[in-house]
Amino acid sequence: MRKRKIQISPISPESRLVALRAGIRIEILAIAWMTLESIVAVGSGMIADSVLLIAFGLDSIIELISGAVLLWRLSEEMKGDDLERIEQVERKATWISAVLLALLCLYVTFNTIVGLFRHVKPESSFSGIFISSAAMIVMPLLARRKRGVNKQLGNAALRADIAESVTCGYMAGTVLIGLVLSTTFGYWWAEYVASALFLYWLAGETREAIAAARERAGAEG
Repeated sequence: MRKRKIQISPISPESRLVALRAGIRIEILAIAWMTLESIVAVGSGMIADSVLLIAFGLDSIIELISGAVLLWRLSEEMKGDDLERIEQVERKATWISAVLLALLCLYVTFNTIVGLFRHVKPESSFSGIFISSAAMIVMPLLARRKRGVNKQLGNAALRADIAESVTCGYMAGTVLIGLVLSTTFGYWWAEYVASALFLYWLAGETREAIAAARERAGAEG
């Protein structure tokens, strides 16, 4: 079977190589941040018994997986590898992310309902407030940098990653509101209300991941 080469956007090979290197650098930064974000969020959530923080951290892990695949993709493209092998890995990674996101939706839904009915009161989490506040700043900045790189690359996978970064920023804002209301004013139920709002963003992300996975499967067929 003859290998298909990566289709490139209409810029010079030298300019594209520079853009790919910039994309790889920003993706490494994004992966480093998502690693920190997931560790702090999940750890803080377990200590505080916070469904909201744990869900935020688990979503960060899923985005970390997607980011690692994208980093590999950009690296392989820079080496001029064949498109078919890259697409096979991307299809598998897209389905894995879609399934994990769907399971996370079920986790948030179940634990939010149970927590409200059983009046499970999460503990205060200043580390959670810190990481969600930082994410509100970092994620839009990363999205902006990625968008600048993708103006030259025109990469569909990177475009999807940009959308995930923007969504993560909105999620972080939802988490922050819930944590502040709970920690500062003692409104323990606010975390569960925020979890429901978080689920709204998460469900949208899940639908997009499933649609992308089906689209890739259809293209393969």
